[in-house]
Amino acid sequence: MTNDATAPQTAEAGAIIILSGPPGSGKTTVGQALAESAERPTAHVVTDSFYVAIKKGFVPPFLPEAARQNDVVIGVIVQSALGYAKGGYDVVVDGIIGPWSLPPFLTRAADARIGLSFVVLRPSLEQTFSRAISREGKQLKASGPIKGLYGAFENLGALEKHVIDSTVHSVGATVEHVRAGVRAGRFLL
Repeated sequence: MTNDATAPQTAEAGAIIILSGPPGSGKTTVGQALAESAERPTAHVVTDSFYVAIKKGFVPPFLPEAARQNDVVIGVIVQSALGYAKGGYDVVVDGIIGPWSLPPFLTRAADARIGLSFVVLRPSLEQTFSRAISREGKQLKASGPIKGLYGAFENLGALEKHVIDSTVHSVGATVEHVRAGVRAGRFLL
């Protein structure tokens, strides 16, 4: 017989929002603001930290020879996000997660019955490039890869409805666009 006070608490599963886009699109800034202003317990998973955790044998993820590494890292990110969601946290996953990286998220979230939204921040190329090269630290600043990654998000076909043009929006306005779209189911996969 279990005392109610010591019975394990079952948390309602959280939902996952993948906040994506090219380098310099504002993913981390918006993701942090979205998580910090959330109404429910929320985790902010920054995918860059999973890549820089590789100390020996790291391959820049935009290179073709990084395919195996990228598959491993995406798998670890998916497990992390699902762990938080199963524990009752909403999760904001921010990173360069294109349609090519969605299958493991889709499969595992469906298996776990976790809601999955996909949001792409896509300011103009000029704005993206300006933001990317002005960042401090080790973030990607080389123009070729930035333009290439921007191109990967330029025409998303059926996923185009998941795009927010954040060229002229403030961080707060972008957060509200994301939040309103998620509430309305616009970004649900």
